[in-house]
Amino acid sequence: MVDAVPAGGVGAPTRAVVVVAAGSGTRLAQGRPKAFVEVAGRTILEWSLRPILLSPAPWQVVVVVPSDLVDEAAALLGSSGNGFVTVVAGSATRQGSVARGLAAVGPRVTTVLVHDSARCFTPTAQFEAVASGVEALGHGVVPGLPVSDTIKRVDAEGAVVATVDRSELVAMQTPQGFPRAELDAAYAAADDEHTDDAALYEAAGHRVTVVDGHAEAFKITTPWDLSRAAMLAAEGTASPTALRTGVGIDVHAFDPAEPLRLGTLDWPGEQGLAGHSDGDAVAHAIVDALLSAAGQGDIGSRFGTDDPRYAGASGVVFLEATRRILTDAGARIANVAVQVIGNRPRLAARRTELEEALAILVGAPVSVSATTTDGLGFTGRGEGVTVIATALVSVASD
Repeated sequence: MVDAVPAGGVGAPTRAVVVVAAGSGTRLAQGRPKAFVEVAGRTILEWSLRPILLSPAPWQVVVVVPSDLVDEAAALLGSSGNGFVTVVAGSATRQGSVARGLAAVGPRVTTVLVHDSARCFTPTAQFEAVASGVEALGHGVVPGLPVSDTIKRVDAEGAVVATVDRSELVAMQTPQGFPRAELDAAYAAADDEHTDDAALYEAAGHRVTVVDGHAEAFKITTPWDLSRAAMLAAEGTASPTALRTGVGIDVHAFDPAEPLRLGTLDWPGEQGLAGHSDGDAVAHAIVDALLSAAGQGDIGSRFGTDDPRYAGASGVVFLEATRRILTDAGARIANVAVQVIGNRPRLAARRTELEEALAILVGAPVSVSATTTDGLGFTGRGEGVTVIATALVSVASD
């Protein structure tokens, strides 16, 4: 093991990434372990650390490499400028290599991501989205892409047995993120080999949520992939994203004649909110935050009250449309945080339900919190609610 600095001292990060780079790279056929093959003058290993080092948050980085290349990797990464890099020797299996990486994670770390170095152009925002999701939801979070090809199930002779419903399929990527204590325990109890860390974590009885992946997080496996990576690097388009924040605020008065729709959920027995649409202040604040972060205007300019299509429309309509706007603009949502201010409704019992419903619509982790104003102002008098939302979005960098 080679440490750049002690990983558990004062000021040590609470997030860690285990970068798995111990594979032989046989299918790549370059005569060296895959992580040490060069792309546009840098090794795949160096490229894989670049988006982590561009993150605004500090990380402990544990790099797992073949045992005979520990010193070479340490020398290679010594110029990265990151003070929290540890290089450890891998095992004969990927699962064994990850276990060795986890053993080197510092004691202050509470969130661990496991990342394949071969996905070396994964955007910084994907690391942020996964880590924020783990911290908001309290369980595993993995990035994935919808399967676009038709999938057939075949028998041993190659005859088609059935056509699989691809709407239920997602292709997994990395980094995959987990609460550190649960992942450690899952690895300690694992008897069988699993195809990825999420499968091992699920086998231990834990929940995993999928968030949007990114096309640039493809895995370099074949010479064709290597050529694609070289083109991305040469064109300067590898990891071409920057993180932007946005804020949205929405205020609605109560209307006892209307049912309450908040955070896209129905709240039976509660007073509704007045508005041109369904008055869903949570959905509306999130829309404003997302549009603001992506530089795409605001809810008024995109979904004006003079447009009859949105009269009585559900917050689901606005969130789905906003996600499409951001996708068309090349922006990707990393995470959203929501603060609800008001006496009613009480959110605590349905907080998880709220967060999960919104995360599905947004395609990224959403955290929800609530507070009151101790009787002050219109919210304190029970006349309505205020919602403040913040969003983190990745956009094409200049």
